Amino acid sequence: MKKLTPQLIHSLKHYTRQDLAQDLTAGVIVAIIALPLSIALALASGVAPEQGLYTAIAAGFVISALGGSKVQIAGPTAAFATIVAGIVARSGMEGLAAATILAGVMLIVMGVLRMGSMIKFIPYTITTGFTAGIAVTILIGQLKDFFGLTFVNAPVETMEKLEEVVRTFSTVNPAAVGVGGLALAVLIFWPKLFQKVPASLVAVVVTAAAVKLLRLPVNTIGDLYTISSALPRFAMPALTYDTVAAVLPDAFTIAVLAAIESLLSAVVADEMIGSRHNSNMELVAQGVGNAVSALFGGIPATGAIARTAANIKNGGRSPIAGMVHAVVLLLVLVLLMPYAALIPMPCIAAILFQVAYNMSGWRTVVKVWKHSPKSDVAVLALTFLLTVLFDLVVAIAMGLSLACLLFMKRMADVAVVKEWEYVEDTGDDQGRLKPVPAHVMVYEISGPMFFGAADKIPHIERNTGRYVLILRMRSVPAMDITALNSLQRLWEECREKGIRVIFSHVNEQPLSAFQKSGLYEQVGEENFAPNIDAALALAAKLSESAV
Repeated sequence: MKKLTPQLIHSLKHYTRQDLAQDLTAGVIVAIIALPLSIALALASGVAPEQGLYTAIAAGFVISALGGSKVQIAGPTAAFATIVAGIVARSGMEGLAAATILAGVMLIVMGVLRMGSMIKFIPYTITTGFTAGIAVTILIGQLKDFFGLTFVNAPVETMEKLEEVVRTFSTVNPAAVGVGGLALAVLIFWPKLFQKVPASLVAVVVTAAAVKLLRLPVNTIGDLYTISSALPRFAMPALTYDTVAAVLPDAFTIAVLAAIESLLSAVVADEMIGSRHNSNMELVAQGVGNAVSALFGGIPATGAIARTAANIKNGGRSPIAGMVHAVVLLLVLVLLMPYAALIPMPCIAAILFQVAYNMSGWRTVVKVWKHSPKSDVAVLALTFLLTVLFDLVVAIAMGLSLACLLFMKRMADVAVVKEWEYVEDTGDDQGRLKPVPAHVMVYEISGPMFFGAADKIPHIERNTGRYVLILRMRSVPAMDITALNSLQRLWEECREKGIRVIFSHVNEQPLSAFQKSGLYEQVGEENFAPNIDAALALAAKLSESAV
């Protein structure tokens, strides 16, 4: 448990006034960036706009204070938008709070059990596929507000939303399209002219002013939602057995996604500042942060790559910057939140369009598609399609299943069991082959031996004319019970036919498997040779009468 130490404690040991000044500046700038994003992501998640700020404040402060990364900025992210919207539609806010708290507990357990390194077992193609899929679901979910459509139904699933967009496209509002187009123009061109002021904040101010002054018939946040500037209040959801059972799959999805996204963000941050995060402490912090967020009316949170990068670029070098960002957002909530009612919905849609574009990683998708093996492309495509057509749980489960099957096939393909070529058969007179007695067969086993490759272990013909079999296992790093059973079958087969079996150079893990299964005692310690020379020497001493 000594290693589970928050990065804040390490950072404060050598903290200076200059560090504080840089962190204050970075924290304020990141808060300005997070303000419109937090509101937009809350609306995309089907919750009230202030709940996005609750999340950035509560989870952002706690995760920075307890986290294992120096510069990670946490808050609501686009990856959770469709997941949260689905949970709210099915189980309401009580169900979402319960799922988020349970996910927090899971994340804490993952950190305590040192599972931070497990992120490396999620294939790159799966993270690329579901990230691109989430981007598409966000884009589809914002078409209604961008075009100002009037929906007849209230669809929840992504494909249902797309069908409703097509069905009601005749209700398009030109004023809404104009406002959305203006917001997109600001988002695209403003950073090329002025980088100090966030484009999303400028887009919000410009479009809100345009709608108000020109009295355009465009929905604003205030038209659809009641804006509250009240401080977040503590509320414990009812964690009954029925509620927990209903939201447990959702909690698992939130926990897995929070772990993946936060650790990926931390890795990116490490590369930018030349540091190294504590992945297990980061998981614990993510767990506590999500639980606190849910208890104070927020939604799931995780490390946000874009906000973390902005923090680093503006001088943030310690967790203090993330804590400052949360405090600034708290002040905004109390003092300026009523003005959020003036933000046009097409502007929110445009901001989320840009978020979706940035997270889609389409260049990476194209690169993988062009230069990767077809099997990897298949995993990416399957994960992407299932994310869009169904949900993230199905996508990750099926993607991982396919990736595991492909991995096992590849490992089975590299596993080889091959009989040696003998001097008398090849006419080798250059001394390139080891001399093998005439009564001895030598088989070389290479690669991991598991159930996928167990069928490669040979059967021995009765009339071989040889009565000693050497199995050279120098290149077998690991072996499972299926392969071990196949070797036992081979040993019994040889014993029935009067053939002595000698195992040569058995590595540590396979040898442990031999010993635990009892096959080591059956074969006899004397029949395990440390290397091929010792095995050949032992075989040479055996005579036909001794067998």
